[in-house]
Amino acid sequence: MGRLFGTDGVRGLANRDVTVELALDLGSAAAQVLGARTDTSHRPKAVVGRDPRASGEFLSAAVAAGLASSGVDVVDLGVLPTPALAHLVSAMHADIGVMISASHNAMPDNGIKFFARGGLKLDDRLEDEIEANLGAARERPVGAAVGRMRTDTGIAAQQYVQHLTRSIGATPDHRPLDGLRIAVDAANGAASQVGPEALREAGADVVVINASPDGRNINEKAGSTHPEQLQAVVVAAEADFGVAFDGDADRCLAVDHGGVLVDGDQILGILAKSLRDEDRLPGDTLVVTVMSNLGLLLAMKDAGIATLQTAVGDRYVLEEMRSGGYGLGGEQSGHIILAEHATTGDGVLTALHLAARVKASGRRLADLATEIPRLPQTLVNVKGVDKARTDDADLVRAVEHAESLLGETGRVLLRPSGTEPVVRVMVEASSQTQADGVAETLAAVVRERLAL
Repeated sequence: MGRLFGTDGVRGLANRDVTVELALDLGSAAAQVLGARTDTSHRPKAVVGRDPRASGEFLSAAVAAGLASSGVDVVDLGVLPTPALAHLVSAMHADIGVMISASHNAMPDNGIKFFARGGLKLDDRLEDEIEANLGAARERPVGAAVGRMRTDTGIAAQQYVQHLTRSIGATPDHRPLDGLRIAVDAANGAASQVGPEALREAGADVVVINASPDGRNINEKAGSTHPEQLQAVVVAAEADFGVAFDGDADRCLAVDHGGVLVDGDQILGILAKSLRDEDRLPGDTLVVTVMSNLGLLLAMKDAGIATLQTAVGDRYVLEEMRSGGYGLGGEQSGHIILAEHATTGDGVLTALHLAARVKASGRRLADLATEIPRLPQTLVNVKGVDKARTDDADLVRAVEHAESLLGETGRVLLRPSGTEPVVRVMVEASSQTQADGVAETLAAVVRERLAL
């Protein structure tokens, strides 16, 4: 049996893979592991949030029941973004945070993600401890020792919005985004209320789409995974630019005034240069993954900003940031971590800081984005191969030959899938034709040399 926890919590088809029984048991197991790390002078406290999926209603209730039955006091925060939950774990002095969400996945899926004190994602060791405690016999508290449950009335959401707007210096007397018109695609997700509200509180004129969640329409042809509608709305509404969140709002992509997509790499580049200019980029260093476009790496080099690359996954970006004390990192997909203000990727926070940069610079987003060019990129997934043999001598020689052809304006990345017999061949080059040609050539070598 494989490990229950993936790279971002427990995730799968709701009511089939992620069941009430599993959620109840995970809540109880997390109480044993994370509650044991609590100061014994007070009863452990947990905060629980969810995105608007219908299944989140019963899964959050089950997790909360598992926690409370194990002696943990629980505050149900209702529908809030994942980064809001992470922030509120710290702000509300909770010992445990639980988010029920499958992020950008389709509505039938759901997931359970845990946060430790301070709003930090769990490391592998703690996840393994929780998994090892599933189904374990334990003596449950009785009488006054059982946990109590209460529902937050919206105060926590307002606290989160205030935290966001203060991060760009907004106050009742100072609205730094005055004069900007911003279109927002909330993906019918967890930021449907707090996302537009935060931007308005900071002074922006906001045009909102896909902000009417009904439990079934989350991420449906909307948000960061489907930006086409936003692209059209930005142009039609004559907005300065637009932002798109995913279902739990830990991602943000943007669209310039002409409807052109601005991806996570370009947003990272824009923010890195802004922070560096303000002397607020620790070590003049940006942390990205190996999948970030070479155009970003070259642009940062030209700007005198170092880049560190990690494995794919925002948790690996965050680990590198924490170990090195770095302030900015993220992924091409729009997971962007501003460590001064958040412990995880935060789409609404990203949107606010991007907007603040646009306003302060007096330039259009399109102009700022052109300074972070995207080199043509081709990705080929080669299926049905032995992903463990990417060190094959002939394949290594083929990669070296391709790299010599591409020179400094291109690169090759071979990445075995973590879950399937698939090797991903990614090639970047100065032209799309060259990227396509080199990728197909290498894919053919992978098929031949690594055939099962």
